[in-house]
Amino acid sequence: MSSIAEQSNTNEAHHAHQPARGFKRWLFTTNHKDIGSLYLIFSLTMFLIGGAMAMVIRAELFQPGLQLVDPHFFNQMTTMHGLIMVFGAVMPAFTGLANWMIPLMIGAPDMALPRMNNWSFWILPFAFLILLASLFMPGGGPAFGWTFYAPLSTAFSNDSTALFVFAVHIMGISSIMGAINVVVTIVNMRAPGMTWMKLPLFVWTWLITAFLLIAVMPVLAGAVTMVLTDKYFATSFFDAAGGGDPVMFQHIFWFFGHPEVYIMILPAFGIISTIVPTFSRKKLFGYASMVYATSSIALLSFIVWAHHMFTTGMPVAAELFFMYATMLISVPTGVKVFNWVATMWRGSISFEVPMLFSIAFIVLFTLGGFSGLMLAITPADFQYHDTYFVVAHFHYVLVTGAVFSIMAGAYYWLPKWTGNMFNITLAKWHFWLSLVSVNVLFFPMHFVGLAGMPRRIPDYALQFADFNAIISIGGFAFGLSQLLFVVVVYKCAKGGDKVPAKVWDGAHGLEWEVDSPAPYHTFSTPPDIK
Repeated sequence: MSSIAEQSNTNEAHHAHQPARGFKRWLFTTNHKDIGSLYLIFSLTMFLIGGAMAMVIRAELFQPGLQLVDPHFFNQMTTMHGLIMVFGAVMPAFTGLANWMIPLMIGAPDMALPRMNNWSFWILPFAFLILLASLFMPGGGPAFGWTFYAPLSTAFSNDSTALFVFAVHIMGISSIMGAINVVVTIVNMRAPGMTWMKLPLFVWTWLITAFLLIAVMPVLAGAVTMVLTDKYFATSFFDAAGGGDPVMFQHIFWFFGHPEVYIMILPAFGIISTIVPTFSRKKLFGYASMVYATSSIALLSFIVWAHHMFTTGMPVAAELFFMYATMLISVPTGVKVFNWVATMWRGSISFEVPMLFSIAFIVLFTLGGFSGLMLAITPADFQYHDTYFVVAHFHYVLVTGAVFSIMAGAYYWLPKWTGNMFNITLAKWHFWLSLVSVNVLFFPMHFVGLAGMPRRIPDYALQFADFNAIISIGGFAFGLSQLLFVVVVYKCAKGGDKVPAKVWDGAHGLEWEVDSPAPYHTFSTPPDIK
């Protein structure tokens, strides 16, 4: 009998060490690389769904008049587009990059809490299924904008609000678990000798982002819970008739919402700070100042929330405070841009696809930063508020900022992930088509905004017709260009030229070591004085 028991135990042990295959492998995986890939595939899917909704918006606005969709459905599209792009595309993409790269960068075998890592991913698809399913409810899905201002989201919304609140709670839980995992991994699992000031900048930016997430996600949870109780349980948090205040909703939402926009851009800074030195063949200029600048951006992001609310009737002293605080936050951002340019200065630059996206990021993100500085000026904001100028500003920051950096990171690390080099010609087509179309899409929005065209409207005055046609053409071109990205990623995952361990050293068009003269001065040794 004992030998049978031993045999049984041996069989069980053998089966326990058999790797799961097919769907089970992905469902139960605790491997940080698998989970990183799941996040990235999910975010790409959401990017395409959110992009399809943007296409609906731009098709409706191609010419004046109501032609394709009714105004209520148009509002649902603007709401869902914003929610999906912020919570479904950008944030999971950065989390996927964090899962893939942080353990590799700090010399850890995996993330600190692998089972929680699995759970934090697998609740996300259900959150977005719930959110998308709300579109099919009687009366349609949420139509109150991604900022869901009360009383639009309380007194004047339909019953899909309950599904929206539930979905946001699940997303928030996922984000908090992912952030805790990042913090614990970086604090506890660094390789011996990897001190804080030796961490790669991508790791630093994600550590700071994770603290932001842990700080502000509960604030969002509180806001949506109050919306839920106002709508269904007769509370009056945001109802003036019951002693509440709809402006309080804005304060609570933007106390989450402003750090949130930095959650969507700080990891981008880390990616760009990794790529620019590689293709400039130089160390990053001013490493310590980059770390301190990132930390100060994170701290300052908590004291600028009311710059979204200049037109709500704040005291002048408060408007001045938020104006100056907002201007102040541009200083550490300027330090970063200076350091990237200084890194490239007199470097031996090669314009590979990741570098092209990084340079486009630096130029266009800076442009978005300048329009943000304009919006910081209180009396000017009275004119710009709720116009297409604001839409232009935050899309320059989030599309040519966050999305371009994600693409730069994907092209930079894809060969490392797959062992194959992607199709460089197709990737360059993707870059140039995206670069041209994204500017045709968003730059004219500055003009229609300054001329007074309000945002979130399904119809507009005849004077804006020409610019809107151009914007929509740019939108469709940009949307279609992203299909090239899907093709490049798919072909790379399936096969291609094999790459060496050090992907970007000398291989695949980087013959700088052999063919190019050394840079005039690398700053590692004093220059020759002739």
